[in-house]
Amino acid sequence: MDKSFDPRTIEQDLYRQWEESGCFAVRDANAPPYCILLPPPNVTGTLHMGHAFQHTLMDALIRHRRMRGDAVLWQGGTDHAGIATQMVVERRLAADGKSRHDLGREEFLKAVWDWKEQSGGTISAQMRRLGNSIDWSRERFTMDAGLSNAVTDVFVRLYDEGLIYRGKRLVNWDPVLHTAVSDLEVLSEEEQGSLWHFRYPLTDGTGHLVVATTRPETMLGDTAVAVHPDDERYRHLIGQQVELPLTGRTIPVIADDYVDPEFGTGCVKITPAHDFNDHAVGMRHNLPLINLFTIDARLNENAPEAYRGLDRFEARKRVVADLEALGLLEKVADHRLMVPRGDRSGAVIEPFLTDQWYVKAGPLAEPAIRAVEDGRIRFVPENWSKTYFEWMRNIEDWCISRQIWWGHRIPAWYDAEGKVYVGRSEAEVRERHGLGPAVALAQDEDVLDTWFSSALWPFSTLGWPEQTHELGRFYPTSVLVTGFDIIFFWVARMIMMGLKFMDDVPFREIYITGLIRDAEGQKMSKSKGNVLDPIDLIDGITLDALVEKRTAGLMQPQMAKKIAKATRGQFPEGIPAFGTDALRFTLSALATTGRDIKFDLGRIEGYRNFCNKLWNAARFVLMNVDGHDTGLGPDARMPTLADRWIQDRLRATATAVTAHYDAYRFDLAAQTLYDFTWHDYCDWYLELTKPVLNGDADASVKRATRHTLVQVLEALLRLLHPMMPFITEAIWNDVKPAVGVDARFLVERPWVETEDFPADAAAGTELEWVKGFITGLRRIRAEMDIAPGKLLPVLVQNWTEPDQERFLRHRTLLDFLAKPESVTWLNPGEEAPESALSLVGEMRLLIPLAGLIDKDAEIARLTKEIGKLDRNLEQSESRLANESFVARAPAEVVAKERARVAELRAARSDLGAQLERIRRL
Repeated sequence: MDKSFDPRTIEQDLYRQWEESGCFAVRDANAPPYCILLPPPNVTGTLHMGHAFQHTLMDALIRHRRMRGDAVLWQGGTDHAGIATQMVVERRLAADGKSRHDLGREEFLKAVWDWKEQSGGTISAQMRRLGNSIDWSRERFTMDAGLSNAVTDVFVRLYDEGLIYRGKRLVNWDPVLHTAVSDLEVLSEEEQGSLWHFRYPLTDGTGHLVVATTRPETMLGDTAVAVHPDDERYRHLIGQQVELPLTGRTIPVIADDYVDPEFGTGCVKITPAHDFNDHAVGMRHNLPLINLFTIDARLNENAPEAYRGLDRFEARKRVVADLEALGLLEKVADHRLMVPRGDRSGAVIEPFLTDQWYVKAGPLAEPAIRAVEDGRIRFVPENWSKTYFEWMRNIEDWCISRQIWWGHRIPAWYDAEGKVYVGRSEAEVRERHGLGPAVALAQDEDVLDTWFSSALWPFSTLGWPEQTHELGRFYPTSVLVTGFDIIFFWVARMIMMGLKFMDDVPFREIYITGLIRDAEGQKMSKSKGNVLDPIDLIDGITLDALVEKRTAGLMQPQMAKKIAKATRGQFPEGIPAFGTDALRFTLSALATTGRDIKFDLGRIEGYRNFCNKLWNAARFVLMNVDGHDTGLGPDARMPTLADRWIQDRLRATATAVTAHYDAYRFDLAAQTLYDFTWHDYCDWYLELTKPVLNGDADASVKRATRHTLVQVLEALLRLLHPMMPFITEAIWNDVKPAVGVDARFLVERPWVETEDFPADAAAGTELEWVKGFITGLRRIRAEMDIAPGKLLPVLVQNWTEPDQERFLRHRTLLDFLAKPESVTWLNPGEEAPESALSLVGEMRLLIPLAGLIDKDAEIARLTKEIGKLDRNLEQSESRLANESFVARAPAEVVAKERARVAELRAARSDLGAQLERIRRL
């Protein structure tokens, strides 16, 4: 083995070997099936921290189950990402001074497919860097032939059953992209705006009503003014008419519970064609719907002539100016409001009345609700089922059409009179409806929402509508790992479609992850400049490169500078190459069930050190077993206490880790493995073997210790492998000859079972006593600043006969690791000189201090340390005494400061006690 661990020298080569050897393909057809569907990332995308987090957890589950002997399939693939992909290609065309309309639909789609073949595999390559053990031979794409056929088939079947229809309703409209978009593609953030108050005169001349709006241009489409039915101020006006300024129309005053009497004036303008809430009011009161806008948000022919053709924001200025000129502008107030913007275009989204295709969701939702109620599907954590139920029980019909070219084109055709025909092809339509060649048909120009094809992912990827072997073997899948933000958009729809077309749920369990946030708890976003690229964490990046970085246009220079500034404090030269294993183990350790994750570069640095610890431990083992017999042999003696203890600890660790995987407690599994590796195996067991291996122990005892060294290390590598696949595979390749294993790869080895190692509670009890004795003396050395190699006279008080027997039984170990000069067993009541004390159960270990330390130097050292603590304590206490700091600082910052004060006080107390003890000498 190399002297130091360098992930860059092993990772990509190991992954190539795994993939070329078919390690990720389904094995053992008779074993229980275990299947996870990869939530398909956008083909245009790159790996972000959210991907890295969820993919790490999925891969850990997959590798774990593969090692437990299941027939495992991790079904991967990518999504065609309709809007995002079309925008990428349109930008490329724009750089050449062209648009998609210059090419025409057929040539444009050819250009998209060409781009996908050349550049669309970036994220797949990055997933390999992360170690994803996906069966790449089965990789799917939502626009491949098989999935496209499934999409068409589902659309036709739902239409034939009356569950898909075409209707005119409000949608989120992007006036730049000229298409409807889903709620998930709308980002609403608070912005500074204005609240305009307008007067609407009563037609009987008795006064006016004042309405307030943040969108003055939409008042041209008002069809009512609403008040609350119980509002005494306006009850007498219900049913009367008001003049709608600038339009020459009159509109009624209506009563509706939607109105909040406490907000504004208690009068609300109702514009049913340009506001979702107003639309609902309009439907209840049969109000007319007046659409004011064109597809690019300009005023259309339904607006008064003076405003036609104006951009909506220019029309806003004109409307306000005209109302002010008429004396109808009462006031303008500053107002913070949530502004919806398209996540791709950045344009303000407009509620827009247009013809779209819809799925009738209610009939599909009912069985999907029952599937979670009766336990056929289980949410982990369970509380997310409440979120699911809330949305499903109030579900609205799903708009599935998009006005773009890249995607699954809607399988509907129109004749000259506009009559619609749906079928799998134009030929099928003509045959089903008896339409001869003389009847001209034109296919619908729209494509389906990307989420429509994604909703079929659990069964379309397995070959449906064909009844394939994989479909029968792996549907329903085992678990879905996803974020809470797409429970509505994807999870619920997969459940509905799975029950409808497979007559069974698509997955048995849904593990909902939290969001990855930065170290301060802020959501990672480009605008905040706190985004981390997982590949940068794996490979490392200099500060200069970080500042200059452009990743598909997603990171602007000023944002990279912010990251560099935050990074410089910890890593002056830039982000080092932490490697994939350190990143994966960090993400696993942070995966507390259902909670958002604060990602701190300090954590990944700590787990990079953990990788080094494991590597160095393996080198120690191999140096001590190389060229030696590691079998037990016919004359083998009983293993040492340390050998029996570490096997018992390994047994307990394997049992706990298995249980944590089954409960999706990746954090607890990681912590258990960390504690065993660092503390039990490295810090204790390897040290406990040194007196045996380097001393004059019997050859068979040494052989038993060497056997245990490699057997436990090999088993530990298997336990760590699902979370840390690369370093464990690399070490295992060197270890396997000593273990006598002829498997090609660690990835193909079985999981560690409880019965593989013997239980030995007595060894645990015995060794804890030994550890306590050693730790007690080491603690005194540390507290008194005594050199590690100095031999110590030990006095023992309050001891029992078993304590003395244990000391004699393990004298070799204790002399080697604790380095006592002498051990004196004091009789009951016998006085001891001024000593440092450490407890081992009820037994007291005493080290007489006289002559061991330089009294004056120790007093000076402790006084200096106490002074430093006092200054830090005064600073922190002063900060907490500042009412402004406590009131304005984030709660977690205040809590951190209070915890610091508590730690400083405890340390101050301990050092003060030591100082007093030294002074008494």
